[in-house]
Amino acid sequence: MRRVSIFGATGSVGQNTVDLISRAPQDYDVIALTGADNIAQLSKDAKALGAKVAVTAKPGKLAELQAALAGSDVLAAAGPNAITEAATRPCDWVMSAIVGVAGLAPGLAALQQGATLALANKESLVCAGALMLQTAKENDATILPVDSEHSAIFQALTGEDINAVERIILTASGGAFRDWPLAALGSATLAEASSHPNWDMGQRITIDSASMFNKAMEVIEVREFFRVQPDQIEVIIHPESLIHALVGFNDGALMAHLGPPDMRHAIGYALNWPKRRGLPVARLDLAQIGQLNFKNPDIARYPALKLARAVMDRGGQMGAAFNAAKERALDAFINRRIRFTDMAEVVEDVLTRFETDPDHIDAAMTLDNVTKTDHLARMWADQVMAKRAG
Repeated sequence: MRRVSIFGATGSVGQNTVDLISRAPQDYDVIALTGADNIAQLSKDAKALGAKVAVTAKPGKLAELQAALAGSDVLAAAGPNAITEAATRPCDWVMSAIVGVAGLAPGLAALQQGATLALANKESLVCAGALMLQTAKENDATILPVDSEHSAIFQALTGEDINAVERIILTASGGAFRDWPLAALGSATLAEASSHPNWDMGQRITIDSASMFNKAMEVIEVREFFRVQPDQIEVIIHPESLIHALVGFNDGALMAHLGPPDMRHAIGYALNWPKRRGLPVARLDLAQIGQLNFKNPDIARYPALKLARAVMDRGGQMGAAFNAAKERALDAFINRRIRFTDMAEVVEDVLTRFETDPDHIDAAMTLDNVTKTDHLARMWADQVMAKRAG
């Protein structure tokens, strides 16, 4: 029986992980589940799976969580420190699905225990890829990618020599505005940006898909996880979202990974790795699909891709600055304080400011230094947006 924990259990990735584990409860000893505001779902799943502890990120929600767990054997805790403490509990497999940079500290704590970390938290590698990989190496831990694209790359590279790879191609749906006139993007509403044509995801990641900040993050992740050069990473628009990534080798071969747009595929692969196990996902009918379409992304429509290139070229902690500025700009768009097209401009302004004050970017890659860069980038993003509003 494997000991497992799910960090970010109430989000879309977390719920899909809960679904898979609940189908074979005899195989798993659930240690910890964490969430934030959705106490009803967190407590329900914790009791159903027999978790040892349930943690909410919100200290003010502790009493509600304790009441919801009354009469069960599940311990309740609250706050970011409690989440990190839960990650120090001995465990074999940990799902890291907390949204944002808040997932970094518990992910590192899990790696320090030698666990296998199923990584759906993009920010961990974007902000501190070198730190994550070094921590895994020092503790004989394993990181498995759970983003559908990175899982696809990982699977395509099984048994292959990374030195034989010429290029890695990430596919992108293009998001909600892939067919919109470019001039109309400035007037895009929150509701329009929150509707994805293919995937059923949370609001923030859906908006990031529309702006392609999500794909920009994934490009940086590829660089960090697979250690290829930035010019080996390509992005192509693939509206059907059936090919998740392709790997091109030095003999001209392209290995493509196809599958339905269902996160349980990548989650299940990581959960059962290094073996495969039957999963409750749809099987593709290629004859019914008929054709697959591709086109190059328009950088004018998706400036986040250009910013990702700048981040990789600069290196250091520029990824942490990029992510923090992006999160603040996204917050402002969700709160209707800036336009959809303003987000990339805000992030670019923050990155430019870091270029003129490089001490933070070039500081040693530690959790404390990454946190400092994150805080500074958020402050500067707020200043940029206040100046634009004034």
